[in-house]
Amino acid sequence: MLGALFAVFSAATFGLNNAVVRRGMVTGTVGQSMAISVPMGVVCFLLLALATGELDRLMHFPPMAAAWMAGFGVLHFVIGRYCNVRANQLAGVNLTAPVVQLQVIVTLVLAVTLLHEPCSVLQMIGGVLILVGSLITQWQPPRPPVAPSVFKSSEDPDVPLQSALIKPPAPTLFAPRYLAGYLIALVAAVAYGASTVMARFALEHTGPATGILGGFIAYTVATAVAALGLLLPPIRRDIGAIRRENARLFVLSGILIAAAQGFFFAAISIAPVLLVMPLLQTALAFRLLFSTWLNRTHEVFGAFVLAGVVISISGALMVCIDTDVILNALAIPEPVASLLRWRI
Repeated sequence: MLGALFAVFSAATFGLNNAVVRRGMVTGTVGQSMAISVPMGVVCFLLLALATGELDRLMHFPPMAAAWMAGFGVLHFVIGRYCNVRANQLAGVNLTAPVVQLQVIVTLVLAVTLLHEPCSVLQMIGGVLILVGSLITQWQPPRPPVAPSVFKSSEDPDVPLQSALIKPPAPTLFAPRYLAGYLIALVAAVAYGASTVMARFALEHTGPATGILGGFIAYTVATAVAALGLLLPPIRRDIGAIRRENARLFVLSGILIAAAQGFFFAAISIAPVLLVMPLLQTALAFRLLFSTWLNRTHEVFGAFVLAGVVISISGALMVCIDTDVILNALAIPEPVASLLRWRI
């Protein structure tokens, strides 16, 4: 129960973070986002480790677990985050989030093959629904841009005045770049899905507090790797040109993503991957909610997006809820129930 609660908290914080970083990416860049948000994770986990006294146990952290968390940091915080933020910039959170959530299928396959966690037929059907939901969102057509409004002169109604002379022009609605956004989001899904199993290898049978040190190690290594980009002059110029408003949003994003990862590490340390990962898919609903609030003109909304989110969440619940609970609640006939209970 506690692991599931941590997973839901993580999903909600992930959803808010995606909306915040998307807001910053309207006028910011991927490099600027990572230059602030990744080091912020080091600061947050360091302060948390100091406050809880876990930092004193750093030298006793198992070397193999530290190696797994270092690998997690590079794969998740550098590769996965770069691809996720870049995909959000190209196509928007609402369209790319269901594609990124395909990570649960990657995790499902790796959890069965590497961690030897059981997987029922019903859970596999849930995985298919997640895939279907991600595909449905791609059918949502973008809204046409809004042309600047034209006002009439109060003295001569036949003489139009450009709205720019009276007030700023109406904002142009976001036009997503579908193919590039989806392809990069797919890379993020693979990186996120594979890194989750690495975290489970490192933190299995430990405890929520151990996740604090694990997060500190992962963020520290990721920051060191990401800092290598500063050797390139174009990246230094890009980061130096960051706007103050974007900097504030990226700082907030760094704090939110660190909190989300903290909840995730706590969940993964005490609960199976096949429970935690599907619950994280509720981040789709949180993302839609927060995107409506923060990024109304910078996202794609519509019936297909909403349907895809609902179907993806339904599939995630089929994966994470105990198969017998679902079958008993739906009163499935025994022959069919036996088939759905069959496990790999």
